[in-house]
Amino acid sequence: MSKVTPTSTRKTNHIRINLEEEVQSDLTTGLERFRFTHNAVPEIDFRQIDPSTTFLGKHLSFPLLISSMTGGIEAAAAINHSLAEAAQAMGVAMGLGSQRAAIEDPSLEPTFQIRHLAPDILLFANLGAVQLNYGYGIDQCRRAVDMIEADAMILHFNPLQEALQPEGDVNFSDLLRKVESICSQLDVPVIAKEVGWGISSQVAKDLVEAGVSVIDVAGAGGTSWAQVEMHRSQDEIQAQLAANFIGWGNPTSELVTDVRQALPEIPLIASGGLRSGIDIAKCIALGADMGGIAGPFLKAAVQSTEVVMATLKKVEAEMRICMFATGSPNLTALSQTELRHIT
Repeated sequence: MSKVTPTSTRKTNHIRINLEEEVQSDLTTGLERFRFTHNAVPEIDFRQIDPSTTFLGKHLSFPLLISSMTGGIEAAAAINHSLAEAAQAMGVAMGLGSQRAAIEDPSLEPTFQIRHLAPDILLFANLGAVQLNYGYGIDQCRRAVDMIEADAMILHFNPLQEALQPEGDVNFSDLLRKVESICSQLDVPVIAKEVGWGISSQVAKDLVEAGVSVIDVAGAGGTSWAQVEMHRSQDEIQAQLAANFIGWGNPTSELVTDVRQALPEIPLIASGGLRSGIDIAKCIALGADMGGIAGPFLKAAVQSTEVVMATLKKVEAEMRICMFATGSPNLTALSQTELRHIT
């Protein structure tokens, strides 16, 4: 029987709040302000559209990442199993939630271990970057990767969330040097990811200079972790403090454009408020290589693998239709499709 730790208790509350409360950011992704030019004569056969891609050396049937959500509590095992089974069947990538709880309590490792269900998918391990200032190092990162047989390691950055938690880890000093050390020693690529307030172009440059291989902008427009912390707080003043930051962050669409312009060659994931295949298609046209979606898949996974599958099929169909209606037979063509910015 696994013991209850502060980390696992917090994770339990986070899942409950995301499923039961209104936690949508006050900001939007900005994607609603972009429009594709409709192509009435696409000159392609819909059945021959190819949305497949290769990311970090692995084939994906379409450029979707089931973004990091959970793990570390027994209830999360069923969620991750449903997500993994669907990801394997549909040929998409998957990220796991922070594995810190399983580092603290190895009996929780099975809640993350889904490789046997998804032997072929692109799979990402995950730890909070700030833990590098709280005793974590290359050994813990290797444990996280080995625990799930991951293809890459996410280091997530969440300074605002930590500041809004009474128990938050708020020492973010000298992190870039420690990230550089991890990148130079780890045998898999390192992905830098925010949790919903975004990575700016300058921060992305700093991270890439430190050795990070992939940027996941994780901008504003989806789940507001300020709202999650507001609902979790038992203290009225602390809850109001969190509420005051509901509108914080930078919209995902702006960050994708800015980071791509600053770093033309870096593999780039767009996440933060994406909800459809049309959103992913717009992000590809703005310069991303892949789109990450979390919230809709969490709600689907608590129901069944079949509901996750149906959600994935809907997202893929939306993307294929978007490609058809813009005359884009493949992702290269889609990435070159002009988007109109509606002010």
